[in-house]
Amino acid sequence: MTNRERLLGCLVAVLWGANFLAIHLSLEQFPPFFLVALRFALIAVPTILLVPRPDVPLRWLIGYGLGFGTLQFLFLYWAMASGMPTGLASLVLQASAPFTVLLGATLLRERLDRGQVAGIVLAAAGLTVIGAQQLGAAALGPFLLALLAALGWALGNLSSRLARPSKPLHMTLWMSVVPVLPMLATSLWVEGPGRIAQSFVGLELPQGLLAIAGLAYTILLGTVVGSGIWTWLLSRHPAARVAPFSMLVPVVGLLTAWLVLGETLTGIEIAGAAVVVLGVLLGSGALRQLRRRASIDPAAAADPTAVAAAPTR
Repeated sequence: MTNRERLLGCLVAVLWGANFLAIHLSLEQFPPFFLVALRFALIAVPTILLVPRPDVPLRWLIGYGLGFGTLQFLFLYWAMASGMPTGLASLVLQASAPFTVLLGATLLRERLDRGQVAGIVLAAAGLTVIGAQQLGAAALGPFLLALLAALGWALGNLSSRLARPSKPLHMTLWMSVVPVLPMLATSLWVEGPGRIAQSFVGLELPQGLLAIAGLAYTILLGTVVGSGIWTWLLSRHPAARVAPFSMLVPVVGLLTAWLVLGETLTGIEIAGAAVVVLGVLLGSGALRQLRRRASIDPAAAADPTAVAAAPTR
């Protein structure tokens, strides 16, 4: 991966980490299953009218929409609506990274080098440290729902990887078409028309306006920008190389929840977050690239700034 691609991976982590706060604000107003349907419907309608369908096999487009769009957000929104703290939800969902690596190696026969394995293990250890501190804040049910959301994300990653779209943004937009009908049917069955209608009452009040702002962030920055970049990265690199960047998401999610919602963040959790960052750098190949450049250019070894500024091949 180039340094530019690594920065884009980090940008996605920032966008998705802040997205959990946006989801929290929207769930204060809308029921969870309807919120998922609404989120994707607002993208799907203009997409069908204005965006050409991506040149990928239909099965991988549907697989991406069912995994990344339907299963991930059905279980994630359900978990958060059931009491899963925002910061902890951002953490547990990152089980998608090891799920993706294991499924990619098993189903796609993607080869893993020692650096990738070590990076995943190190980042997972950091997440475990954070999780051990946070777990008392959530019941078992919401925790398991968040794990199922992570598995859905991993399945979506594999479909995106197999699709290899020439226009990743088109695939991201068309993926949004898939969850609308199944999530709307689920909402009508579980939540009912009455609860859906009630959620539109009071949208002009502060809580309603914040919910709308959260929904807008989720659609524009979380889905269109974040998922678009993520799909592009997966089209260029093995899933095991891209997936570790998702482990940075809870670092942002926990900090956001701490700053805005007042959720606790201890020194041990900060240390765990630092371990996660180190694991992502190792798993993405950044540390190995720095060592290789330093061995070629001794001056770079003495000047880290020179290494960072060196051109990327």
